[in-house]
Amino acid sequence: MPWRTTWPMDERTQFIAARLANEEAMSALCRRFGISRKTGYKVWARYAAGGPAALAERSHAAHRQPRAVAAAGQEAIGAARAAHPTWGPRKLKAWLTRRHPSQPWPAASTIGVLLRRGGWTAAPGRRTRATPSAGLSAATGPNDVWTADFKGWFRTGDGQRCDPLTILDAHSRYLLDCRVVRGLTEPAARPVFEALFREYGLPRVIRTDNGPPFASVAAGGLTRLAVWWVRVGIRPERIAPGHPEQNARHERLHRTLKQEATRPPQATAAAQQRAFARFQHEYNHERPHEALGQRPPAECYQPSGRAYPARLPALEYPAAYRVRQTHPNGEITWLGRRVFINQALAGESLGLAELADGCWGVFLGPIAVGWLDARRPERLQRTAVPSRPVQCTADLSPIRPV
Repeated sequence: MPWRTTWPMDERTQFIAARLANEEAMSALCRRFGISRKTGYKVWARYAAGGPAALAERSHAAHRQPRAVAAAGQEAIGAARAAHPTWGPRKLKAWLTRRHPSQPWPAASTIGVLLRRGGWTAAPGRRTRATPSAGLSAATGPNDVWTADFKGWFRTGDGQRCDPLTILDAHSRYLLDCRVVRGLTEPAARPVFEALFREYGLPRVIRTDNGPPFASVAAGGLTRLAVWWVRVGIRPERIAPGHPEQNARHERLHRTLKQEATRPPQATAAAQQRAFARFQHEYNHERPHEALGQRPPAECYQPSGRAYPARLPALEYPAAYRVRQTHPNGEITWLGRRVFINQALAGESLGLAELADGCWGVFLGPIAVGWLDARRPERLQRTAVPSRPVQCTADLSPIRPV
């Protein structure tokens, strides 16, 4: 056994004193003190070379640690964490490796140890996991699904209300825009989307929650903004009410946005918008994302091949559909009756398809709005269609209780 852990200092001193007295041989002396001859000669040699001070315990740690992080590397890690205080070890390692590829950076676990030693470690946040839903579209490539939401409002330093509208590409996590708008209205949100459509093209789906201006409690849940999306060739998609985890990627974006761009709020809305612009650039071009192999979103995103049309195209329906023009008050004429559909559909062309015997589905393009019963044509039905099938090419799946 190692002498330093089994041999107290006073016994080592007694051993040297007995050795100096030369009263017995080394082998007998070592047996008396319960140590090996190798240990005895080792202690005697240390005393001979350095005197009593040499008998003190010595560290067994290596004099040189080839894997130790150099001081310059530790300073670079600390500076990176100071610049990005919400980033963890894996993100910092990926970011440092991209900026200084020739320098050998330590493992993420070692960076974590250095952060803890330096007092940089933050309490881990709650991880939000998406709830699988058969009704939501899969984002298998850029522009398959965009997600949009309003981050919770707050007041800037001058007391003005700030409502940030955020729009994200679900596949690449590319933050398309983070814009301060005036209220949760269609006139405030539409110019933001129109500018994005012109710059990046059209997505296939836009997923939102059930709040304004994206959705309503009217037939089909449609608003003027959603109707406009349908007209340009985008399908609106809504998560289930009360289930924000179905849009977990966007919720995680908002948590990061809150940490890095709104604490504390800026003095004015203009200053807050500049802070959002800085955050957007860093989020897209510098911040590594674990789901992207620690690459920033800008490396995974590309604009859509579907260009924003110069004019709104007319909605087309199969020959079996009956087309009705919606009146300015949101009604259509059906079987000699005026039937209210949705004020947001004023002026739009709706397609009516017979889904079952006497049951006619009402569609805005591919979006099911409800259905009409020929026996009671005065009221739009918003429940499931009765199962009386007839020959029809219409898609039954969109008809759901609203």
